[in-house]
Amino acid sequence: MPESCIVGWAHSRFGKLEAPDAEALIDMVARAAIEDAGIEPTAIDAIFVGHYNNGFQRQDFPSSLVLQSLPELRFKPATRYENACATGTAAIHGARDFIAAGRGRLALVVGVEKMTATPTPEVGEILLSACYRREEADIQAGFAGVFGRIAERYFQQYGDQSDALAAIAAKNHRNGVANPYAQMRKDLGYAFCREVSEKNPYVAPPLKRTDCSLISDGAAALVVADEETAQAMGKAVRFRAAVQVNDFMPLSRRDPIAFEGPAQAWAKALETAGIKLGDLSFVESHDCFTIAELIEYEAMGLAPRGQGARAILEGWTTKEGRLPVNPSGGLKSKGHPIGATGVSMHAISAMQLTGQAGDMQLAKADLGGVFNMGGAAVANYVSILERVK
Repeated sequence: MPESCIVGWAHSRFGKLEAPDAEALIDMVARAAIEDAGIEPTAIDAIFVGHYNNGFQRQDFPSSLVLQSLPELRFKPATRYENACATGTAAIHGARDFIAAGRGRLALVVGVEKMTATPTPEVGEILLSACYRREEADIQAGFAGVFGRIAERYFQQYGDQSDALAAIAAKNHRNGVANPYAQMRKDLGYAFCREVSEKNPYVAPPLKRTDCSLISDGAAALVVADEETAQAMGKAVRFRAAVQVNDFMPLSRRDPIAFEGPAQAWAKALETAGIKLGDLSFVESHDCFTIAELIEYEAMGLAPRGQGARAILEGWTTKEGRLPVNPSGGLKSKGHPIGATGVSMHAISAMQLTGQAGDMQLAKADLGGVFNMGGAAVANYVSILERVK
């Protein structure tokens, strides 16, 4: 596939926002991303919208809502993508495929979700739709309960990892202080994340509140171009690789702590990009729960199976470590508006690679990795990004 490039982006703050619905959130980023790319709206050839919804909002069918913000795009093709928590990256893949097919040169990708208007118990029920309901619908605490079971299984096989999970939470909250888009910009500290307390109770043992990502509203947008077009623009971040690997949905059909789908996605992406993991300057990884980031260390090849704790306890994944993971604060600090997450991860990685990440900026940012996961390691996307100009 001819490679494509990210040439513009925009990002709302994540959190409990006053914007009443997805339409208002789209309005925050759609035109801003096009302006950031330095083009006129009429130059956009197609629209790709990542939006999970599934009951968060009564207004569905979001693809043409972009036209409310950008009437100049009337009569352009617009399509909605959904793939659980990897919805945003699914929309990016749709845009890349459109460009690779020669159907257009410039595409607008918008990821969006409005979650906080829905009562928390209903949010848990909605998110369970990303599980295999036939077998997993009765798991307590919703999706947190699913990952609580994964954590229990991991602890049984490899020992109590509570220290490592607390260190991951503390790292990501510390990193999030520097992220102006983050929902929670507070350094909670290791001790708070480690102990069960009134403010940090168990949600789905052994997972505590600090082990779980936040219910969020937010939107992010990208402009994606073919490489020839990108060369004439002000900035460009190339996809060296963009891989999708899907696995069985039922946990009963696979080893839930092996994360085989993520491991395959990482291996294929690194091979496609012609690099090794150690060549990456940073990774933005899908820490929907701290146990997910821990196992993702193993899936990406940073640590052997069962030894992911070393990566965090020995400081490998801090901003100063050998491979910074989630310098943005990740989903844990930034928030996790489902449809926006994958687009956000790519936008913030592009900021890093072009030196535009502000207080989040790493001293070295040559190659970036993005891992966005839908369900419990079901839909797995890995992107390798590099700056072109």
